Amino acid sequence: MYRTFTSFFLCMLSLSAQARQLSNMSSDTTRKDTTVRILSEVTVSASRLRESILSSPVSVQKVGAVYFKATPAPSFFDALENVQGVQLITPSMGFKVLNARGFANTTNVRFAQLVDGMDVQSPHIGGPIANALGPSDLDVDNVEIVPGVASALYGMNTVNGLANITTKDPFTSAGVSVQQKTAVTHISDPDSKAKLFSETSLRWAHVISPRWAFKLNGTYTRGYDWIANDHMELNGNANASTGLTGANNPAKDPVSSYGNESSDRKTISLLGKNYVVARTGYDEKEVVDYGLQNIKGDAGIYYKIRPDATLSYTFHMALLNNVYQRANRFRLQDYFIQQHGIQYESRGLQLRAYLNNENTGNSYNLRSMAENIDRNYKPDNAWYADYTTAFNKASQDGMMVAQAHQQARTAADAGRYMPGTPAFNSVLEKLQQVNNWDTGAALKVKASFIQAEGQVHLNEWIPELREKAGLELLAGADHRTYIIVPDGNYFINPVHGKDYTNIHYSKTGGFLSVTKSLLKERLKLGAILRADKNDYFDLAWSPRFTAVFSPLRTQNFRVSFQSGYRYPSIFEAYSNVNSGGVKRVGGLPAMSQGIFENAWLQSSITAFQAAVLNDINTNGLSQQAAIEKNQGLLKKNPYTYIKPEHVRSVEGGYKGLFLKGRLFVDADLYFNNYRSFIAQANMNVPKTQYADSIPFALYNKSQQNQYRMWTNSQTKVYNYGASLGVTYNTGGYRLHANTSYAKLRKSANEDGLEDGFNTPEWTVNAMISKEEIIKHIGAGVSWKWQSSFLWQSFLVNGQTPSYNTLDAQVSYTFDKINSKIKLGASNLLNHYYYSFLGGPSIGGMYYATVQYGL
Repeated sequence: MYRTFTSFFLCMLSLSAQARQLSNMSSDTTRKDTTVRILSEVTVSASRLRESILSSPVSVQKVGAVYFKATPAPSFFDALENVQGVQLITPSMGFKVLNARGFANTTNVRFAQLVDGMDVQSPHIGGPIANALGPSDLDVDNVEIVPGVASALYGMNTVNGLANITTKDPFTSAGVSVQQKTAVTHISDPDSKAKLFSETSLRWAHVISPRWAFKLNGTYTRGYDWIANDHMELNGNANASTGLTGANNPAKDPVSSYGNESSDRKTISLLGKNYVVARTGYDEKEVVDYGLQNIKGDAGIYYKIRPDATLSYTFHMALLNNVYQRANRFRLQDYFIQQHGIQYESRGLQLRAYLNNENTGNSYNLRSMAENIDRNYKPDNAWYADYTTAFNKASQDGMMVAQAHQQARTAADAGRYMPGTPAFNSVLEKLQQVNNWDTGAALKVKASFIQAEGQVHLNEWIPELREKAGLELLAGADHRTYIIVPDGNYFINPVHGKDYTNIHYSKTGGFLSVTKSLLKERLKLGAILRADKNDYFDLAWSPRFTAVFSPLRTQNFRVSFQSGYRYPSIFEAYSNVNSGGVKRVGGLPAMSQGIFENAWLQSSITAFQAAVLNDINTNGLSQQAAIEKNQGLLKKNPYTYIKPEHVRSVEGGYKGLFLKGRLFVDADLYFNNYRSFIAQANMNVPKTQYADSIPFALYNKSQQNQYRMWTNSQTKVYNYGASLGVTYNTGGYRLHANTSYAKLRKSANEDGLEDGFNTPEWTVNAMISKEEIIKHIGAGVSWKWQSSFLWQSFLVNGQTPSYNTLDAQVSYTFDKINSKIKLGASNLLNHYYYSFLGGPSIGGMYYATVQYGL
């Protein structure tokens, strides 16, 4: 780590020396087209003020029309994967998750996604559904990404950063635009024939008068989702004490097969030995419709109160079908989400209020669906009784043990619903509406949040602050209230007697930002102090201190310290889900009173049960003797009620221009210190209070209640990393390359509960493009490589293989008819890969895009 820091700052010293050499040509440099363009680029996300991107006080990446025209990615959102410092994982073709600087997961609640300053998260998920509520390619103006802690300014759980997507202003970008994108996917996919993908987008913006304008957008997307069919074995050693492994293991649990997890397994005694046996289950592709659909639209009306002040109302909606992943994978079907927003924006004052609302429609849990289809045709007790009878008969007929287990399964599965048959489809449709995951699979959630916020740029009201004191003052405040409709399965109201009264969960915060310019504006010092109060937690303070030194306009060095908190999401706070015999409970005291105090760690119970099984099968002990011998392996639960997650971050960076503005260099280095990671712990509560009976209850699944509790990790976690990006423009060609490095470190009290780091140590992106190679024809090629990394989740743990992808596009512009056609490919070589374990296999997408209205 220290070598990395040393190398970085030596590089900074070298760049500073080069900057001094460039001082004599600085006046010429700022007149070059490339330089002027970069120097005039402004960012607002990093400080909530318009300022040069070169002198931003923290790391910020900004991409706009030039980048999106050149990229071979199928959409602007896909193109964000190649931005410096950004990680994108793909649980579904229609559900992609942005992250930065580590601790990624499939519903990233640590990274916020905004559209025109408004959070587009799905309330109960706690994060956005990719770009479901966002704009189409036609309406995107630019995207700013702040990797790293942004809590001091935003306070909305932005401990890993945020992305702010800015749409086009109807006053300056009026007219009609249409885009048709058609693609072929699943070529050479062993699980599917080739499929068509189609996306049609329309944008209409019109200026009614100098004061009034409106904007309408609509997109209709259809396709076939990427398929998850990973058969890596998760329970390979369950029967190792009897020699039954591999294909002969009666407790097989492949990653992408459901209904054979721990809650669908039982230890049964057969001919003097104990065997772990699982129900048969179904592959994911057998219980899910991979049809992908997204119908989304937005409308806005804009009124200019005066030239620099605009009042607007916007409405966004999306109706979608795709796959979503948390601890389990889900089919989102007829899922509806909407947002209503009112904004007032001027130089001195910004006011914003918006409502996000979701209804999960006919969505369902894939794991619960698989296990309850099995149970619908034959309950567990009947199935295991048939299994035992068939095994005993097969053994009496002289079959070997492995063959007897296979014969027993065949007999017990007699009458089982076969995928694709009318009987199977009928049961799936029925269970899709049963809102109890012990007997059905429905996801029936209705939730909303209301956000109100405002900020005042005091310099616009008191000009003397800047003119006489060199100060910039900004103040802001915000409030958010979540409103959850209890459904009796996913959420309940913990207040006794009010189970079906709406749950309210609120947070209020505010900040003051001060920036001071010194040394003839070569040095900018900044300080922000934020305070947040959540309904269930004490007041929390989030400071940020920054310094930017600019010996020249083209050379900028920065350093910052930040602190931030993440409050538990709705699911982490209030969940109350029965799933396959395991209850997942939110960590608030109102939800989990009495569980933490009486629970035993499931990891110790698993080790205890395995030791007992081994002593019975290998050493010939009786069950009672084996339990008494191994009861010392059992460990009482050490965890307690949930509290906010906390991070402190130190960052350094540099942005500079060289070679008369043709070369742009962007580097950053960071070090993060995390405490109280919000995480899940498995623990079981025995159905007895007698100490000498507890080990026997914890060996018998029916004598204990299983819980998955939201709590906090006790591990002290550190991570650090760096990124470097260079962009070179020459002769109309644009060459860009970036690399990111991320490393995890842990210290004392490691317990393994914290979210997996789930981030490749190294990522490299490179792209070369030219808007017009010859008349009307442009092209771009990009390449990505990321190293192998450890993926940790409740679904699967293991090493995600490294991969690299090559993307390419060629375009032709029809100037006379204001149109363009683009032919391209994402994953051109069609090398299927996983962006994380447990997710789908991703192949090539070969597309043609026709666009009218550029």
